[in-house]
Amino acid sequence: MTNQSTPELLILHAVRLLGFAKSAEIAERARTGPDEALRVLREAERQSWVQHVEFADLGGWSLTDSGKTENERQLAVERAGADPENQIAATYRDFIPLNARLLRAVTDWQIRPTDKDRFAPNDHRDTAWDGRILAELTTLDDDLRPLVARLAGVLARFGNYDTRFATALQRAQGGHRDWVDKTNIDSCHRVWFQLHEDLVATLGIDRGTENPAGP
Repeated sequence: MTNQSTPELLILHAVRLLGFAKSAEIAERARTGPDEALRVLREAERQSWVQHVEFADLGGWSLTDSGKTENERQLAVERAGADPENQIAATYRDFIPLNARLLRAVTDWQIRPTDKDRFAPNDHRDTAWDGRILAELTTLDDDLRPLVARLAGVLARFGNYDTRFATALQRAQGGHRDWVDKTNIDSCHRVWFQLHEDLVATLGIDRGTENPAGP
């Protein structure tokens, strides 16, 4: 039976995954109501786990160092109770080769080498080049679904990464190129990056010593 995370964990974890975000975006990512998200954020602020920062007309929440430590403590406690057979770690090992393929696809989407410049930006005029990348993303979409199903079978909060990735891919296939790699929208790359971060945070892996094949 899949395990449901507490709102407190979901909201603090959403701040970590988003990096910097408004409370409405945090509520959406945590799949909680806006009032509940704001209540938890205010309490976390009192604990010095999050901070609210304003720059000109831009404001949002971010995690403090102590908030990251608390988030990792909560995740470890949750995983100890929900995953005695280490299914998340096993799924993570299957994720790593897919992660390397995703990184290559995004790099190829951004860079199209020429005879004069091996790091030339992709101008997207080569439809065969872009088509090959979109085909690879489609294959990754198919490969991602069973992995997410395995993760969601342990912790429900993993449950929508595959649908978010599929939505972004569908938009990219419809000609909206930003949905492959832009970080200010829920693009294929952004969704994948958040899943990667979710996995390493849940497993207590130091990104600095992790296999370097990921975004």
